[in-house]
Amino acid sequence: MNKVLQATYHDGNLILDEKLDAALEGQKLTLILVEAESSSESKLEHQERPGKFLEWAQKYSAKLPPDYKFDREAAHER
Repeated sequence: MNKVLQATYHDGNLILDEKLDAALEGQKLTLILVEAESSSESKLEHQERPGKFLEWAQKYSAKLPPDYKFDREAAHER
């Protein structure tokens, strides 16, 4: 089983943001530590995403005729 978890290191202990499955009790686990981005960078990036997406959507969107209807069956035939 592979799972990505967030944790905080405090006073020599790794504190997980969520509990592990009880089936893992007593098992030895291998950890791969990757330092997370600083919280201020992460928050700023998170705040910029909607604007960037909307810019992208506006740039690449096309006008559809008012009577356009998506036909899933026709799309799957291709």
